[in-house]
Amino acid sequence: MLDLEALIDGQALFRGIPAHRVRPLAVCARSRVYAPGRWLLREGEAAKAFFLLLQGHVALELMTPGHGIRSIATLGPGDVAGVSWVAPPYRWQFDARVLEPTHVLVFDVACVRACFVADATLGLEVMQRFAAILAQRLQSARLHMLDVYGPA
Repeated sequence: MLDLEALIDGQALFRGIPAHRVRPLAVCARSRVYAPGRWLLREGEAAKAFFLLLQGHVALELMTPGHGIRSIATLGPGDVAGVSWVAPPYRWQFDARVLEPTHVLVFDVACVRACFVADATLGLEVMQRFAAILAQRLQSARLHMLDVYGPA
């Protein structure tokens, strides 16, 4: 059986947060393995979880008018897929397609939010990290859009 607490403690997303604060998140997580071609999330669907990649790679994709599906990022071990749970309308803004066998921790966000209510310091620490992820993804999407819509 996997020790979810140990897996969570070892992830960069939680680095620097005292282990006693992070461990309650283990009840919110489950381990899953996805085969290539499967979807972690689909644009427009309700954002009820986030995915912390342990092994494998996932492509974040976006349908662009006149250009079809474009990959805007490839995520690997230590990365997070699914940040749309952070702000309303709580719907996925991208698709996330599995590129190779991928092991993830899936975090139920209703449970995560309950942990944040119980420990506001944990909530602040984790949300600051998600804000940094969102800023990085926004910059990445901006650069990809310049490639797609910029001059030939």
